[in-house]
Amino acid sequence: MRANGSADRRARGFTLIEVLAALVIVALGMMGVIEAVTQSARSGGYLREKTLAHWVAMNVIAERRLAAQAPEVGRTSDEVDLGGLRWKWELVTTQTQVESMRRMDVSVRPATNPDGNPLVTVSGFYGTAVGAAGGAITTWAGSGSGDGGKGGDQDPNPNPRPNPGPGLPTDDEE
Repeated sequence: MRANGSADRRARGFTLIEVLAALVIVALGMMGVIEAVTQSARSGGYLREKTLAHWVAMNVIAERRLAAQAPEVGRTSDEVDLGGLRWKWELVTTQTQVESMRRMDVSVRPATNPDGNPLVTVSGFYGTAVGAAGGAITTWAGSGSGDGGKGGDQDPNPNPRPNPGPGLPTDDEE
């Protein structure tokens, strides 16, 4: 009966080694879950900052486009608050090959990161229209003759009348 009694005692529970092995497996699994949650939270914070920095850059470009005069060629920088954070932006304005158009590159980084790389860089353009509305051929100032290299400076229609739009009479129909 003793042999059966000792077998019954063993069948009733786990040994200390079995319990420790199960705890190690559970701990390793939990470490993986915690790391995944931490990485997700880090990614969410990074994406939030990147989105806010992008908005700062787009606001700078929109302000320059709405200004009465073209932005000066050169570098400008300032700081602004957005989304509870302080941002440092730098605007680099360059002249393009088209005389009436300028390129604006805005780099934005958190103000707490003094010499760090920008979080985002956004490019935009500022230009003025050099042709009338209505679909007339536009020759960009400073870009050549605009005739596709055919030569000749004569306008085939010296007094063009803009197309009045769909359903409206043209010169031929009046």
